[in-house]
Amino acid sequence: MFIKLLMLVLFFGVMVGVGVYCRSHATDVNGFVLGGRSVGPWLTAFAYGTSYFSAVIFVGYAGQFGWKYGLASTWVGLGNAFIGSLMAWAVLGRRTRIMTQQLDSRTMPEFFGRRFDSKGIKIGASAIIFIFLIPYTASLYNGLSRLFGMAFNIDYTVCIVLMAVLTGVYVIAGGYMATAINDFIQGIIMLVGMVAVIGAVLNQNGGFMSAVEKLSQVEDPAVSSMQGAFSSFFGPDPFNLLCVVILTSLGTWGLPQMVQKFYAIKTEGAISKGTIISTAFAVVVAGGCYFLGGFGRLYADKIDIAANGYDSVVPTMLEGLSPFLLGVIVILVLSASMSTLSSLVLASSSTLTLDFIKDNIVKKMDEKKQVLIMRVLIVVFILISAVLAIIQYKRNVTFIAQLMGVSWGALAGAFLAPFLYGLYMKRTSKASVWVSFVFGAGIMTLNLFFRSAFPAWLQSPINCGAFAMVAGLVIVPLVSFLTPRPDQKTIDFAFAGYNRTVTVTQREALGDSTPEEKKA
Repeated sequence: MFIKLLMLVLFFGVMVGVGVYCRSHATDVNGFVLGGRSVGPWLTAFAYGTSYFSAVIFVGYAGQFGWKYGLASTWVGLGNAFIGSLMAWAVLGRRTRIMTQQLDSRTMPEFFGRRFDSKGIKIGASAIIFIFLIPYTASLYNGLSRLFGMAFNIDYTVCIVLMAVLTGVYVIAGGYMATAINDFIQGIIMLVGMVAVIGAVLNQNGGFMSAVEKLSQVEDPAVSSMQGAFSSFFGPDPFNLLCVVILTSLGTWGLPQMVQKFYAIKTEGAISKGTIISTAFAVVVAGGCYFLGGFGRLYADKIDIAANGYDSVVPTMLEGLSPFLLGVIVILVLSASMSTLSSLVLASSSTLTLDFIKDNIVKKMDEKKQVLIMRVLIVVFILISAVLAIIQYKRNVTFIAQLMGVSWGALAGAFLAPFLYGLYMKRTSKASVWVSFVFGAGIMTLNLFFRSAFPAWLQSPINCGAFAMVAGLVIVPLVSFLTPRPDQKTIDFAFAGYNRTVTVTQREALGDSTPEEKKA
């Protein structure tokens, strides 16, 4: 117990110390929200990865989908790595950095407002973020209760308060730069911890081949009549597995706290390096999470899903590990949750301050006042999310849990298509953005309250969220070509950054001159 507590104290001490160290980077809005747009590849890549994966992934999703799909759930992790990280960086990274700098936008609603020259769109986007990010933030505490109880015998409420306070301290003190540096440290812990946990669990089951052999003998007629379904390539339910891959992988393209990482990239080289680092990180952490969860059925004799839910799968798998390794796992999950929490509250506070309060409620706000209000709102958002998490835990309020599941689909369904087409397609119209906002947020809200009225395959929030995102990719160009063209001056200004001439060294780009031209 002493060793585990010492590990926690050191971990929290480093997090707070980094926040204090980064105070000088958080004196103005640009520094507080984006780190002065001067963040290198390692910090940006780890900030992206650690914001992506939280305790919800490690404990909740890994246990749930591993139980449902067996080893095939590893496809979810690989989808997160190659669609949610590699393709996201390749498709969005460069253009996001260029256009957001051209438009001088620091948040996603500010991007929408200036890209489409619409104050209403900016306010609408900030409202969607405010409504759906808070329950999403509250969900980050899920899964920690069982692990803390198992490792430290500490009440879940104490765990929530500790995590909330310490995250708030370093984000308020150091802003984005403190978040990025701590994300890097937390990311290293997640990488080491994930490898150690997988090795320990496989060792418990006689090694990889022995574990797979045992899994191939598991049968559940209620799920599938196929022999060896849980060790098969695509598992017992390929369609629903595909929907999970789409929601958790493609969804990151439209989440404000994720794409905002691209705003802060320092150089062209940082994008190339960041793409590789972020993808490798996701392969290990996301791939490892779902791969680990795929062996959950081997512990079926100790797990009662009906009584304890899917959150009990992964903690049960870890019960027999050494106290030291349990301490590492708790810090791993804390790292994952605190990094995502810091990213979410920073995105929420900056959006509400810059896109809703500024110029709408308070007409004149200097830089210091804006940073002060953002710091106050970080406290408010952390407090609300912590209270929601405690209420859900103490009173088992299922409505809150359902709302959390809807948040990801609503945010990505509303924002993914307008953001992507806004970067690439000049013809994208204001009307198409509004339709996407209403459709994405609307269908997920209806799914929450009137789920039984939906077709069977859309009653799952996961399937409905995946449908909202894919449908948005069709709706936005269709509505754009059926509605009036955007103002040409607005388009020309937004896309001007792509055409700006820059001079680079030959290490970054080969010259086109011939040997004869060089002699001349």
